[in-house]
Amino acid sequence: MIDTSSPKKLAEQTVFPILFALSFSHLLNDTIQSLIPAIYPVIKSSYHLSFSQIGLITLTFQMAASLFQPFVGLYTDKKPQPYSLAMGMGFTLTGLITLSLSTNFYTMLLAVALIGTGSSIFHPEASRMAHAASGGKRGLAQSVFQLGGNAGSSLGPLLAAWIIVPYGQFSVVWFSLIALLAILILTFVGNWYKGYLVRLKERAKVKTQGLGNNLSKKQVVFAIAILLVLIFSKYFYMASLSSYFTFYLIEKFHVSVQTSQVYLFVFLFSVAAGTLVGGPIGDRVGRKYVIWGSILGTAPFALLLPHANLFWTGFLIVPIGMILASAFSAILVYAQELIPGKVGLVAGLFFGFAFGMGGIGSALLGKLADATSINHVFNICAFLPLIGLMTGFLPNIKNEKK
Repeated sequence: MIDTSSPKKLAEQTVFPILFALSFSHLLNDTIQSLIPAIYPVIKSSYHLSFSQIGLITLTFQMAASLFQPFVGLYTDKKPQPYSLAMGMGFTLTGLITLSLSTNFYTMLLAVALIGTGSSIFHPEASRMAHAASGGKRGLAQSVFQLGGNAGSSLGPLLAAWIIVPYGQFSVVWFSLIALLAILILTFVGNWYKGYLVRLKERAKVKTQGLGNNLSKKQVVFAIAILLVLIFSKYFYMASLSSYFTFYLIEKFHVSVQTSQVYLFVFLFSVAAGTLVGGPIGDRVGRKYVIWGSILGTAPFALLLPHANLFWTGFLIVPIGMILASAFSAILVYAQELIPGKVGLVAGLFFGFAFGMGGIGSALLGKLADATSINHVFNICAFLPLIGLMTGFLPNIKNEKK
């Protein structure tokens, strides 16, 4: 039972039904998103696309999914929009239908831009709602929320292997049912959030949750810059795997498209499994330790991956996915503690920057693959996790474990 007798008691309670609803909606949203790279082998052969064009599709999607997010977050910090999540999913639904009917490269770009716009609306306000439902367990709440997204990302390749590869591009339209289900769930979540805001009245109490830090403005800006560099390293490396891992397996080990999708699923499922770890550990022992261990801890496995045979490739992608995934929740909550009261803005900035880096990374790596080879791309990207050494420059903050 949720005690709504006072704003303070309401703010202190972790509302797990809402967290699970947000997590499941995140699963549905990111399942749809993950269809885009999962169908690359199908559309590349059907439309004779180059790796550069594949990279441009990813760039278009990621730019649409990233550019609006900080502005959405800034706006909803001032004027919360309980039903914006359902509205954003409407853009995603339109994009899915357009993608299923696309007959050329340019309509595909339009389709993925619509899906990206829906994602851009979804993430900042959904993260804000997870924060509101956290009851002070912010790391746990973000990890539960992120778990849904990463689990959804892992499902895309399997669904593509089972449905899109055998039945073709038009079968994408069936995934519109997922978008419709998400709209229903997000309407329910919107009803809760609307009531939550009415009951609290003095929204400032929820915005700050008693947060503060012992840093100057210059220190905060420096710390945010370091966090963004860490996001760069994480998502450039993730782009190499999420967009090009299937091509890497097909070229190096001559596996089938469907087999490569299964390996991609293993990686993305490992990402989902690792997501739940970072937030709760950060709540207990400190977010800096989680960030250290996550990004830098990936490096040994990433450096070995380009030199492994097929069996060890399948083995190495599991710790890579699990360790790397634990960083984002810790980074996001650490940043929100650096800038208290700006939950939506920080979520929009970091989700947007992550998506943007993924898109730019995919486009640049596609160009590099065309100019050299997929194997060369993976050899270069193996060094990116070493940027995790920059975690040592992050300051301690007052409400962070030392």
